[in-house]
Amino acid sequence: MKKLIIALGILVAFPAWAQPSPAATKLQALLYQIDNMYVDSVDDNKLVEKAIVSMLAELDPHSVYIPKEDLEQVNEPLKGNFEGVGIQFNIVRDTIYVVDAIAGGPSERVGIRAGDRVVSVNGETVAGTGVKNADVMKLLRGPKGTKVNVGIHRPGEAGQLDFTITRDKIPIYSVEASYMAAPGVGYIKVNRFGATTSKEFGDKLDDLRKQGMKDLILDLQGNGGGYLRSAIEMADQFLGDRRLIVYTEGRTTPREDTYATKGGKFEKGRLVVMIDEGSASASEIVTGAIQDWDRGVVVGRRSFGKGLVQRPVMLPDGSAVRLTVSRYYTPSGRCIQKSYADGVEAYRHERLDRLKEGELTNADSIHFLDTLKYFTNNKRIVYGGGGIMPDVFVPIDTTLNSPWFGQLVRKGITNTTAINYVDRHRGDLLRQYKDVNDFRARFKGGPELDNELLRLAEEAKIEPDSAGMARSKPLVDLRLKALIARDLWNTTAYWQVINPDNPVDRSFDEALKVISNPEELRNKLAER
Repeated sequence: MKKLIIALGILVAFPAWAQPSPAATKLQALLYQIDNMYVDSVDDNKLVEKAIVSMLAELDPHSVYIPKEDLEQVNEPLKGNFEGVGIQFNIVRDTIYVVDAIAGGPSERVGIRAGDRVVSVNGETVAGTGVKNADVMKLLRGPKGTKVNVGIHRPGEAGQLDFTITRDKIPIYSVEASYMAAPGVGYIKVNRFGATTSKEFGDKLDDLRKQGMKDLILDLQGNGGGYLRSAIEMADQFLGDRRLIVYTEGRTTPREDTYATKGGKFEKGRLVVMIDEGSASASEIVTGAIQDWDRGVVVGRRSFGKGLVQRPVMLPDGSAVRLTVSRYYTPSGRCIQKSYADGVEAYRHERLDRLKEGELTNADSIHFLDTLKYFTNNKRIVYGGGGIMPDVFVPIDTTLNSPWFGQLVRKGITNTTAINYVDRHRGDLLRQYKDVNDFRARFKGGPELDNELLRLAEEAKIEPDSAGMARSKPLVDLRLKALIARDLWNTTAYWQVINPDNPVDRSFDEALKVISNPEELRNKLAER
């Protein structure tokens, strides 16, 4: 119990010149009595962690405790790399199926390719053994420079192919897709704000410019945020010198303003930003700055509403707390943090409430208080108090969804169907379609795909639902087509297929419409 008292004493530590608060003294007194009087022995570490979690739950939804063993995994997507063999995989019928070998990674260098099956690792059979995602991570990840022996089954090859892979640093890309969406119009989708986002984004801008890009659609839908610094660096690409990007302020942290610098890569040219209810934090910083300066038009649905800034606080045992230390504000003065007064659970389910209340399907369901009214550079009215409201609202269409379709996605049936199809027809498909655009224009599903899907659904014990099947058929067909494109080419291909034909969310169509019409874009940004 002495360790428990020491650990919690550190949590309530105070400067040498200060006196312990009554609350800290009270807590230590209780711990002392537990140590001396409690009837049973206790697990010190478990008690400490529960105490920490309970304390943080009284603060806000974004102040969280991260155990030591989880810290590296939690930080990994934002750091921009990890150490391992460099494959994207799915587990299909109890087998590790290689979806893609990451470009430039150690697996690609030794010749592993999409469609391969990993059947053994270091002589240990992994096919047909009930292997899980976590097991694959443990087997294949490891320090740079270490080796792992992998047995591969490759369709069309006799026997097992053996590879020795030397682990290396593997990049985690935050720019998920980039391509020319129309003549002169580039499209970039960013899925997080990590350590490498700024460089990735700048490189993609350069690549698209070489292809003739003059205007840009920036897709931040579903982007839950990440590093504040990365958001600032992205916003800096769009705004002129000395324009305020964001400021932060907290109870014990003074106001700190951050301004754009000279030489942004996209200070000229038409700009549209796509957001939705999953766009949060760093995404809202970028969007808010662009909207407040009337630099571009925002299309989609109201963003999540996270305006709190966390700072990592390391604890003595290697664990950490992400502690909220300030709020961030857009250039017009908006704090877009939504309320968390009703508790963490209500806060986390607020997006479901938006759907139930009709906000995601009807802009008239959204109501802002006049006390939260702010003005952009062109004196356009914008609102604080709960996310960024787009300039052009795009509802979602829920009529094609069904419980049957939801089960297909959750149980990975659509993924497996696409993988199996590409596995049988990869060579023919690559010969038949010269590129992704050709594939999107001409590929049609058929009985083979439909029958494979239904067979796998039956194996997964998904109850047949003729009404659901009929209603969701357009969604199923589009998803299968996009997944096949991804398996044939890359993740960009997935979005090239999904974006223009998505029957549920027409945000991309609206973004393309606005950016292709200079007069409409000017009207959206004009004083009103």
